[in-house]
Amino acid sequence: MRFISKLIIYKFSAVKFIFGAFLIFTIAGNFSNLASAQNHRIITETIFPLTNSSRSVNLTADTIKANSNTKFKMKKDPWKAVLYSAIIPGAGQFYNKSYWKIPIIAGVGGYFVYEIIKNNNKFLDYKDLYINSQTPENPQGDLRLKDLREFYSDQRDDFIIYSVILYVVNLIDAYVDAQLYDFDVSDKIRFGIVQKEKLIKLSYNF
Repeated sequence: MRFISKLIIYKFSAVKFIFGAFLIFTIAGNFSNLASAQNHRIITETIFPLTNSSRSVNLTADTIKANSNTKFKMKKDPWKAVLYSAIIPGAGQFYNKSYWKIPIIAGVGGYFVYEIIKNNNKFLDYKDLYINSQTPENPQGDLRLKDLREFYSDQRDDFIIYSVILYVVNLIDAYVDAQLYDFDVSDKIRFGIVQKEKLIKLSYNF
C-alpha cells in the first residue's frame, strides 16, 4: 500500500510538471508574439526610392500615418473570442483560427476532469471504508484508510484548481490571439526598392 501511494504521488508530481510546462509555453508564446507584433508594427517594410536628384529612406509607419484617413478595423473581436472560450473552452481559439491549440486545451482539460472524477470516487470509497473501520473498541479506526481518504481528497482539490487555471489561461489566450490576429508576427523584414516606376521587393529571413 505504501508503494502504491508513493507511485501515485510520483505520477501526480509529473502531472504538475507537465501542466506547468504547458502554462509556461502558452504564456511565453503569447508574450513572444506580442513583442514581435510591436516590432513589426514599427518597422515592417523599408522603401528606398532611387531617383537622379536624391535618395531617401521612408518607413512604412510614415506611409500609414500619411494614409490615416481610413479607420483601422480589427478582423477579430477580442471580447467575442473571450465569450466563446468562456462558453466552450477552445471555441475562442477556433474563432481566432488557432486550430492547433484546440486539441491541447481539450486534451488537458479532459484529463483534469477525468482525474477529478476518479479521485473523488476514490475519496468516497476510502471515506466509507474508514467510517466502517471505526468501532467502539477502536474509535479512531484504521489510520491508513484515513490517510488515503485525505490524500485523494487533496488530489481531487488540486486538479480542480488546475482546471480553473487552465480555464483562465484559455480565456487570456483567446483575448491575446484576437489582439494579435491583424499583425504579422513572422520573423521576416521585407525590403522594397523603388527605381523610377518599378518596385522590386526583396525578403530576408533572420
